[in-house]
Amino acid sequence: MQRFFLFCNMNKNQIINQTIQFVKDTLQGAEGGHDWFHIERVWKNAKLIAKNENADLFIVELGALLHDIADAKFYEGDESIGPKKADEFLKSLEVDEVIIQHIVDIINHISYKNSLESNSEKFHSKELDIIQDADRLDAIGAIGIARAFNYGGFKNRELYNPEIKTNLRLNKEAYKKSNAPTINHFYEKLLLLKDKMNTQTGKQIATDRHQFMEQYLKQFYNEWEGFK
Repeated sequence: MQRFFLFCNMNKNQIINQTIQFVKDTLQGAEGGHDWFHIERVWKNAKLIAKNENADLFIVELGALLHDIADAKFYEGDESIGPKKADEFLKSLEVDEVIIQHIVDIINHISYKNSLESNSEKFHSKELDIIQDADRLDAIGAIGIARAFNYGGFKNRELYNPEIKTNLRLNKEAYKKSNAPTINHFYEKLLLLKDKMNTQTGKQIATDRHQFMEQYLKQFYNEWEGFK
């Protein structure tokens, strides 16, 4: 029995290591906010959060590593590519079909924009909660700010335009099509994430990062107006 347990753990470790390499290869040259280092941070935070949750760590790790394997925003909005890539890759490793389906469901439901759909199909699991928190944590705080402006530059968006007002009533399609300045994104998403955390650990980490963003915005507006 002990030998079987060791074999299973070794096999899981091999799958994790192969998944890491697959993600690194697939995301080589990706936009800086959605590259391997983003995945690595989410993976590490997911493992941290999972320590305090009753969850399947294997699913948490695989889901975190594969959650952005093909982000729809870089594929003309096609949300089917990421789940398909993950499904095909995990099948090539002969991962159990039940686990694969769970990972696919996580990828299909993790994004913020899907939470803007009131009539969307609901899926829930503790593993999704953990990975979603880890992903959202990487969207706020110092790194979240850097990622926001990096993506804004990638899309050639304005930093800020006082004449373009924040839209707090965005639905999923409007959110996907928005070309608003990056500062607007703080109010339309980033500052909302603290109150959308699922786990206690996620909430605690998010509180500090949220406060950092508020301080940053205060400094931004002061510099914009030439106060200091």
